[in-house]
Amino acid sequence: MDIIYIKFSTHAKQVLKEGAKVDNRKKKILQAIIEEYINTAEPVSSGSIVKRYGLDLSSATIRNEMAELEKVGYIEKTHTSSGRIPSAKGYRLYVDELLNDQNINLAEIKYIQSKLNAKINELEDLTKITTSTISEITHYTTVAIGPKAQIQNIQEIKFVLLGTRMLMAVLLTEDGLIKETIIKFDQDITEEQVETLNYIFNNKLRGMPLDSIDKPLEEYIFSHMNYSLSVIKPIMEQLNKVVNEEEKIYLEGANKAFDLPEFKSLEIAKNFINIIDKKEIMADLLNTGFANDINVYIGDENKNKKLKDFSIVTFRHRYKNKDLGTIGIIGPTRMDYSKVISVMKYINKKLNGK
Repeated sequence: MDIIYIKFSTHAKQVLKEGAKVDNRKKKILQAIIEEYINTAEPVSSGSIVKRYGLDLSSATIRNEMAELEKVGYIEKTHTSSGRIPSAKGYRLYVDELLNDQNINLAEIKYIQSKLNAKINELEDLTKITTSTISEITHYTTVAIGPKAQIQNIQEIKFVLLGTRMLMAVLLTEDGLIKETIIKFDQDITEEQVETLNYIFNNKLRGMPLDSIDKPLEEYIFSHMNYSLSVIKPIMEQLNKVVNEEEKIYLEGANKAFDLPEFKSLEIAKNFINIIDKKEIMADLLNTGFANDINVYIGDENKNKKLKDFSIVTFRHRYKNKDLGTIGIIGPTRMDYSKVISVMKYINKKLNGK
């Protein structure tokens, strides 16, 4: 059975340790408060808990327990209402211990299946489809980044002659990544030379990481072929260029964020725009975490201070054990973690034939 673990930050482990001291009744009340607040975006009163969550407790008992939860920092009182809202600490305990990770209905399952069963010509298309599907179901902004090319192993390099002075190079990695580039020369190239290039490059590089296309390789190829450096050098330069190009970032549902009440705050809206507009922030956001796991970062747990008002949930995107990169969801700390994690787990299961 394939199990996805939710990884905990140092802060999260501390909250988990403290959470062990919170009795089950308080945990049930905290769960009800968080789920009510996620649904309504309004501070939660003891009365609303009694009405909607059937805890078989009196309003007075719930008020007392809420006061205790506030005292230890799991919920907070707002200035504008007698109700309470979850704190980042409360959300962390909820994510680690209390949420339902099977919160996905039949209509959503059928929709995911119809999307993932579409004909895929390239694995890159699958990343786009998965990203848009998650955004459509969760109604949050979803972002994806491809795997780091340099660390992937080469399965094959194919050179194809397009003209007497033009060559196409196709790099295929063991994880299914395809890189293509066109190389132009100042002298004629023959089919015989192309066959020799195919043989030597594959003989030397098959099974090696893409970053093996380096200066020592250039010297090796040159020493084993009777071609001038004017043939070898353009090939090496162009291959290096395509291997080291910026990772592609896919963004879906950015406009959905502005339907959320949190984004009525000009500061939060501006921060969000700045975050999704900067590729380096997005890449850093998705390149942290642990392979094969769902990672949840709540508010100040994010290293980048610009993300203090947001929660980020990421997971390693794989298809039949091929690494396709990382997909993440960005939303307010009042994110529907249960829905997001349930959708991620189900998609991961479908992509890997579970």
